Amino acid sequence: MSRPVLFVTRELPPQAQKRLDALTDVEVRQSKSTKAISRSDLLDGVATVDGLLCMLSDKIDEELLSAANPLLKVISTCSVGYDHVDTELVKRRGLPLGYTPDVLTDATADTTVLLALMASRRAKEALCIVHEGRGGFSLSTGLGTQFTNKTLGIVGFGRIGRATVERLAPFGFSKIMYTSRRPLHDEAKLNAQHVPLPQLLAEADLICICCPLTSETTNMFNKDTFSLMKSTAIVVNTARGAIVNQDDLLHALENGQIAAAGLDVTVPEPLPADHPLVKHPRCVLLPHIGSATEETRNAMANLAIDNALAGIFDQPLKAEVEL
Repeated sequence: MSRPVLFVTRELPPQAQKRLDALTDVEVRQSKSTKAISRSDLLDGVATVDGLLCMLSDKIDEELLSAANPLLKVISTCSVGYDHVDTELVKRRGLPLGYTPDVLTDATADTTVLLALMASRRAKEALCIVHEGRGGFSLSTGLGTQFTNKTLGIVGFGRIGRATVERLAPFGFSKIMYTSRRPLHDEAKLNAQHVPLPQLLAEADLICICCPLTSETTNMFNKDTFSLMKSTAIVVNTARGAIVNQDDLLHALENGQIAAAGLDVTVPEPLPADHPLVKHPRCVLLPHIGSATEETRNAMANLAIDNALAGIFDQPLKAEVEL
């Protein structure tokens, strides 16, 4: 009797890849590349498989589901976000959708702090000085700002937003604000206050974007929202690139509406090397490394494997999106 087939669209981190290679109860077909699979290879790959383990870069839409094996049993994405998946179509097809929540919370919150510090202390400009072999100690140039007695604003107070507060609070913020659909019952534990978004934008010195990408949050940060901010405000985005209108962000930086920005996510990824935000001295960019630690990426991949195997063998998924 032939074994069920699992199609994996990218090479996994070493520990998870070793586990995948050792599987005997399924036949594994895999794109053994560290780069995104081509669309044509993805469409060909899903034609005769029982399970799909995909990445954030793999668009799961009508075209893919039409090309997929009619007997496909599960889609497992190696990501906490699933805005690349047409969930309505997946639901209509009756497929369970696995994802990887919780395991990347700490790593992403760490990256948010990293970007906040780099942006506030003008690290991009300082690194350029070092790489160009110029400068040295100066009492009056290259000065950044610190967080003591400042106001922290968190847009989206889920797992990552809360973990970000836990890390940033010891820097001495005098006030912590957050937005979410409703006030949280334990906000006092984090000394945080639920406020409307316009108030947060107007009062916060550091604004961290930690919300999911939805129809409501797409382009949430635009010329109107930037116009509400302090000229000294710093904006950090480790959520999804499409939450920020990048043209409006560039305008805000160039016209002094805000002081600085730190981005781990952009549209597209990566941005072209000659993009104005890449070159802007007060915009720190990272190549979507929010979850890029050995511990987290292996945990994500292992959970994605667990979800895929569970779906193939008609078991409950460890982490399933409610469709």
